[in-house]
Amino acid sequence: MSPLRVPLLAVLVSMALCQYYDYDYEPFPLLGPSGPGCNQECDCPINFPSAMYCDNRKLKFVPIVPTGIKYLYLQNNQIEAIKAGVFDNVTADLRWLVLDNNYITNSKIEKGTIDKLTALEKLFFSYNNLTEPVIPPSKVLEELKIMHNKLSKFPSGLLTDKENLTSINLQNNQLTSDDIAGAFKGPKKLMSLDVSHNKLKKLPAGVPSSLEILYADYNDIDSVGAGYLNKLPSLQYLRISHNKLVDSGIPAGVFNVSSLVELDLSFNKLQSIPEINQKLEQLYLQANEINKFDLASFCKFIGPVNYSNLKHLRLDANNVTISSMPPESSNCLRLASDIMFE
Repeated sequence: MSPLRVPLLAVLVSMALCQYYDYDYEPFPLLGPSGPGCNQECDCPINFPSAMYCDNRKLKFVPIVPTGIKYLYLQNNQIEAIKAGVFDNVTADLRWLVLDNNYITNSKIEKGTIDKLTALEKLFFSYNNLTEPVIPPSKVLEELKIMHNKLSKFPSGLLTDKENLTSINLQNNQLTSDDIAGAFKGPKKLMSLDVSHNKLKKLPAGVPSSLEILYADYNDIDSVGAGYLNKLPSLQYLRISHNKLVDSGIPAGVFNVSSLVELDLSFNKLQSIPEINQKLEQLYLQANEINKFDLASFCKFIGPVNYSNLKHLRLDANNVTISSMPPESSNCLRLASDIMFE
């Protein structure tokens, strides 16, 4: 069915469920009555017997999970501890574990719990009180989210055997560059890494060449190492906004790589426009200290087949205006539909 022909009721239902999209989750009332054998504090819908919904129940502890459960939702509770034995029935079956928005600390996670989950694919552990990551032994882990915790270390070697891991989100923690040195060398298929809102002074080292998305906004980064992006031939989206980047910390041509589609350097202290590749499509430089418009940053040569693919360029909150653009700009930036100066 064409997306334009979706009935209005379906659209409204989708909007109502948007808060559950991260978990491909539907509220219990839409899934029918609970089946037998389910923990009394939770619901296990008959028409989705492999899922157990224990969210929003004011639970203090993780209940015992019955055999057959693959998807466990425990978000939005008051859970402080995970006691040994609660996962004994599903150590080789549990695929998704959602623990967001609780009060869990590392000291209250007993042995014989998460460390026994050998089939886990997704672990969501955001908005808790962890000071170091909790990693299951599963070799099929694909997605790890530990946002909004108190992580202050991420020992190297924890992800050594996680070759199927494609997404890691560690935003809003207390990690420094030293804390994550060597942490991401294991996952050879990693595509997305978010370390924004931490205490990094440089972009993470040792990330795999498979990376396509790197977000490092809101840190203390003041430079980018020469050749850093050359080691990431698949990188398409790079965000380093709200940092301390200065011209002296940007080596010549460091961003001139053909893989990049989007580059966000906004809210830094740059005084000039860094050189970019002609294939870049989105460039965000607002709220810097840029005082000149150098067309060579976008086009070394201009001709019938030599021009920038840039579509969106933001230069607002800088010291340049539209009058700063040289006459040849229209040929170089012929695809730009949105250039913002104010």
